[in-house]
Amino acid sequence: MSPTFCSGRCSTALFLVISAVPIAYLISLELAVPSTHVFSYQSSGFFRECAKWDDVGRRFLVSFMDGGGVGEIVPKDSDDVLEEVTLVKDVDLAGNASLGIVIDRVRNRLLVAVADLLGNRYSALAAYDLSTWRRLFLAELSGHSKEKTFADDVAVDEQGNAYVTDAKASKIWKVDVNGKLVNTITSPLFTPPGWYNNLVALNGIVYHPDGFLIVIHTFSGYLYKIDLTNGDVSNQVTVIDVSGGTLRFGDGLELLSPTKIVVAGSSSSKLVESSDGWRTASVTGWFSSGMVHRLVSSATVKEGRVYLNHIVGFGSKKKHILVEAVF
Repeated sequence: MSPTFCSGRCSTALFLVISAVPIAYLISLELAVPSTHVFSYQSSGFFRECAKWDDVGRRFLVSFMDGGGVGEIVPKDSDDVLEEVTLVKDVDLAGNASLGIVIDRVRNRLLVAVADLLGNRYSALAAYDLSTWRRLFLAELSGHSKEKTFADDVAVDEQGNAYVTDAKASKIWKVDVNGKLVNTITSPLFTPPGWYNNLVALNGIVYHPDGFLIVIHTFSGYLYKIDLTNGDVSNQVTVIDVSGGTLRFGDGLELLSPTKIVVAGSSSSKLVESSDGWRTASVTGWFSSGMVHRLVSSATVKEGRVYLNHIVGFGSKKKHILVEAVF
């Protein structure tokens, strides 16, 4: 056998062995059964960024990261695999991703962050009527600026104002109840030292009933409190002093109570608590579904139980999972 022939065959064999290792690892992860309750559903796409429980509609609402849109998953009494039904698919937003969503129950609408996933050239906020799915407004946030932006998540206050995080340019857009861009919240604190800490910046966001926002900075793990009640909001940004563990790579946030939030993320999601109005906080619980290859991105609460959305679907039927988190 010639050295050249041997070299070619050996290289091919080595490649097959090396590639088989991660494939085998993925298969083992996929075959593992989470220890908590799981909702499984078949989908039209491989990537679902955010899921929120609609208590009135008795359904999960999910955002389509690949191609944009919104769907619903209606639970059944059995543990059968559920079906995703498409509710929104806007032609004029085709090619953009639908990302963070929030239900504005008072005004019976769903707010959806929309962004150009790969080029970061377009960011917007869309609002839809929860009964008819008529689009109420589309607020373009990126405008005609050449700055790269990425509208990632959204929260809504009691007056119907929406706050949209920019995971690329480290800012927050404020959009009023009618869809008008009011202003932009910026702060030097939103840009921690080190370029590597800002590859994915401001991400998950929630509104606290005491009149402030809580926001996670994904790559640094910083957690911010932004007071909305005192004048210039940009001067009301503080870093919450978090003890008991890092929040690095945190993604979506869910407010469980005035003193508790869930920080969803891979490879584990965390329960964070505060007893002083979110001046300081502590990590008090951890949960991992074991499905690290599916990438946890958001959390929601269904009848007192926390469920974690996993971005990636698998198989020919693109099966996705929502896993109960027990901290």
